[in-house]
Amino acid sequence: MLSRLKRLLLRLILILLLIPPVLVAGGWVIDPPVWGWQIHRTLFPPKDYPSRAAHDWVPLSQISPNMQLAVIASEDQHFPTHHGVDINAVLTILKQTGTDAPARGGSTISQQTAKNLFLFPSRTFLRKGVELYFTLWMELLWSKARILEMYLNIVEFGPGLYGVEAASQTYFGIPAKRLSAQQAAQLAAVLPNPYRMQPAPMTSYIRQRARWIRQQMRQLSLQTIKQLGTP
Repeated sequence: MLSRLKRLLLRLILILLLIPPVLVAGGWVIDPPVWGWQIHRTLFPPKDYPSRAAHDWVPLSQISPNMQLAVIASEDQHFPTHHGVDINAVLTILKQTGTDAPARGGSTISQQTAKNLFLFPSRTFLRKGVELYFTLWMELLWSKARILEMYLNIVEFGPGLYGVEAASQTYFGIPAKRLSAQQAAQLAAVLPNPYRMQPAPMTSYIRQRARWIRQQMRQLSLQTIKQLGTP
């Protein structure tokens, strides 16, 4: 009886370990019609969440290089070169955290993509561990360009406003491929908290934050985007 339970437990563990790489492999060729974060928002809508979400998938080639650079500059400047995890950021978080849950963010673009695509909102170490496991598989099976393409198409820019195309059309009335450096910086500026901030009209904070992002964009230059390859 005990040996049978051990076999069942081992099989369960094996299945759980295999699910993430299978899902990630599918994400290499399939643009997801729905994702974890969106499902959770729909089932448990926060305040001000609309009855109908807005989303339009566009390939990375149809997203302005300004927007690609803006999110790298604001969210994860080591994105082209790291392997999914910023070790220094993780160590800093652990030093500032109690034993119950992570105290703050600091995730890479790869980690944020894994969280938004495959998981639900949660602030536990278990969720963080599963997120890291998905992230490592994404870094192994996807190109950096595919990760960025996925991120820009599913990240929430406002209540129920998913992806840069929907955000660009909503706030500026133009497709994502025409976003200027300033407009891209304004959109990137709201990502830490899109429920409390919006890119236009600009508040003094968004103006200041967008100015900083543009400074970082100039330092990184569009050459950064060319390092990512193709989706």
